[in-house]
Amino acid sequence: MANKKKVHKKKAVKTEQAMPKKRSKNPEVEELIAELRPRIKEYSDSLSMVVHNPTVMLGILIISIIIIIALFAPFIAPPADNSDPYLIPMDFIVPPRAPGVDGFILGSGDLGLDVFYGIVWGARTTIYTSLLVVGIATIIGLLLGSVAGFYGGRIDNILMRITDVFLSLPALILAMAVSSVLSKDINSIIFSLIIVWWPSYARLVRGQVLAIKENTYIEAARAIGAKNSRILFRHVVPNSLTPLIVAVTMDIGSVALTAAGLSYIGFGVETGYAEWGRMVSDGQKWFVAGYWWTVAFPGLAILLFTMGFSLVGDGLRDILDPRMKR
Repeated sequence: MANKKKVHKKKAVKTEQAMPKKRSKNPEVEELIAELRPRIKEYSDSLSMVVHNPTVMLGILIISIIIIIALFAPFIAPPADNSDPYLIPMDFIVPPRAPGVDGFILGSGDLGLDVFYGIVWGARTTIYTSLLVVGIATIIGLLLGSVAGFYGGRIDNILMRITDVFLSLPALILAMAVSSVLSKDINSIIFSLIIVWWPSYARLVRGQVLAIKENTYIEAARAIGAKNSRILFRHVVPNSLTPLIVAVTMDIGSVALTAAGLSYIGFGVETGYAEWGRMVSDGQKWFVAGYWWTVAFPGLAILLFTMGFSLVGDGLRDILDPRMKR
């Protein structure tokens, strides 16, 4: 019986060897899938860590609520017809009315400003300002930092000395100086913060590029004749993004806080504009008289927005750190 089983197995093996292997109709697709499989697994593991991280999930929840409020602002707080929706309605009645009085959900502020309306539309202002500043500053810092770190020499010296000039000046003082010579609107705040924010990204990216360009796979790419531009943007820059992503996520809240600070001290927008920092500034004189809602609700909105992105950034730092996955 044992001999018969062995003969059976040998015949089966011969049959499998004799059968021609099926050739794939799309070898390029299979090669692409095989190349992407480890990346997909890595992304899946990272997503799983995000879902099981309570800090990140709390931050995502806070950010999602603020984004939903901003998206549905025209329905939550409908603006008047043929008027700028970012101008808060006011009836010039003083002192401020408490929350729930005369139809004011969160009360009224200075000159009868609707606090609820200002917070809802201020969410749009804050998101727009933060994302635009961080987005443009990231692009500038990524380009200058990667070019400086990869090519080195005179290019590196020139770009980094320019960066050092901006870093040597106090960020808030520089932003105030730029805003003071521009018109008082939200665009002046955005422009001044872009000037302040890009140098730190350039420094961060340059440090990453200096370390990555010495790796073996970069030398291999050079050995097979790959152009410098291809090596830089195909191999070096993508592998330098992890710390930049974490920094950008955490800085979105910091930008919102700095923009609110500039509005609070009088730079940027005028009274009546739906911007949380300006609302706190307008309500402070009433706050000391006991009208706490004029400052508390806009201040709470700033706190939640900043805390949400800080929680997400702090969690991403732990998740994207390779040492945490071991």
